[in-house]
Amino acid sequence: MTTANEKQSLSEMVSELGLDKSNNATIGRLIAHGGLGHAEEGPDGRMRAQIRIPLDEMIWDPSILVMPRGGEIEIELINDDTNTHCALMPSNGDKQWMWLPVYSKGTVTLDLDGPGYYWFSSNLGNDEGQGLFGAIVVLGDVPEEARLDRPPQTRP
Repeated sequence: MTTANEKQSLSEMVSELGLDKSNNATIGRLIAHGGLGHAEEGPDGRMRAQIRIPLDEMIWDPSILVMPRGGEIEIELINDDTNTHCALMPSNGDKQWMWLPVYSKGTVTLDLDGPGYYWFSSNLGNDEGQGLFGAIVVLGDVPEEARLDRPPQTRP
């Protein structure tokens, strides 16, 4: 897991995700940059990560979490802020919601089985005009049976 002390610079983060090339996704421009983190895979095959809400920053840290593949992930959510927040997290089947009172933590288990961008947020209050939001990026290719019938696309 990437901690606050190991944060990448914005340019490194955008480059690592391949967003510094023409016509790529705008995720690097949309999210309040609390850094980029990577899920770690445990010996049991389950991925794990930690996401914090730092004191007085109104961001998730990291705000972009990268999973190397689809599957089950356990995320520890920590609220280090003096305000109450919540977490609205994506998961196959149904979203998960967790209350995060001041100085609290909790764990959610998500099932994100396909590649793509999955958005998460704190939908409680206004949080300085925009709310807290971030993304979980699941790497990998779409299975052959799920691909659209279109000409091959150039890959970055």
